[in-house]
Amino acid sequence: MLQPQITRYADGIAAVDVEYIRPGVAAAHIIAQDGRAAFVDTGTTHSVPYLLAALEELRIERAAVDFIFLTHVHLDHAHGAGALLQALPNARAVLHPRGAPHLIDPAKLVASARTVYGEAAYQRLYGELVPLPQERVLITSDLERLSLAGRPFEFVHTPGHALHHQAIVDVEHSGIFTGDTFGLSYREMDTARGAFIVPPTPPTQFDPEQLVQSIDRLAAYLPRYVYLMHYGRVGDVPRLARDLKYQVREFARIALEHAGAADRAGAIEGALRALWRDLARRHGCHFTDAQFEQLLGKDVDLNVQGLLVWLQRRNKG
Repeated sequence: MLQPQITRYADGIAAVDVEYIRPGVAAAHIIAQDGRAAFVDTGTTHSVPYLLAALEELRIERAAVDFIFLTHVHLDHAHGAGALLQALPNARAVLHPRGAPHLIDPAKLVASARTVYGEAAYQRLYGELVPLPQERVLITSDLERLSLAGRPFEFVHTPGHALHHQAIVDVEHSGIFTGDTFGLSYREMDTARGAFIVPPTPPTQFDPEQLVQSIDRLAAYLPRYVYLMHYGRVGDVPRLARDLKYQVREFARIALEHAGAADRAGAIEGALRALWRDLARRHGCHFTDAQFEQLLGKDVDLNVQGLLVWLQRRNKG
């Protein structure tokens, strides 16, 4: 029997480890309210058994789940949505209008992923992507609200990480489910100073100006907490917003500074690693090189790719 790793918070919210890459990397959230429930993000198709086991442990009937709120359609967040929806007879998937078509007809999304990862790695990481039935999809407009058993949630379109990104504001409980717009914060990097946060800047739609504006937009709600896919609940939101915006601007500066280098990718990668090592050290994180690479190495590599694509797009513009 599966043993899902569940972190219970106040206000009927629980984080469920979706078992992506390693424990503590990615969490879907379950919101329970007066006998009804919603998911926020799903992880991969391989994650779905853990999510269903979490419902059982939380004593939530599958038929009581009304929504699957998807922040965006990157595979670590939404790949499992179709398979999960098959197991939830009354649920509807809620997506940004730019994201919905990619999960209703995912052929191009899957083909692109297979090209990037290779077939064997794609299957190992994600499994088979089940399309979403169009009749079970709700498409949001910016600032639209939906109710879960009378509990209002507001959908805020937040480009910068991706054009198809939205955050979900828990209006009455001063919380926001931020997907990737409000960064990544692995619990292994918590210190006496609190959470250590970093921005993800993946290909193909990273835009630093849009991302800073979206961070400001979410911070303006003055939330007590934000709930991150990577990973879980964090507070001290004003500080985290400042840290994120500083890093986003530094990333853009670094990319522009090294745009003409012979080994542009290598120069940007070295500068990002140096920046994160310095910031982590100041935060009180004292890791060996191997520990740093385990925690942040893949994020550095992905961010370099995103910055290179941003430079190309910027030059064409």
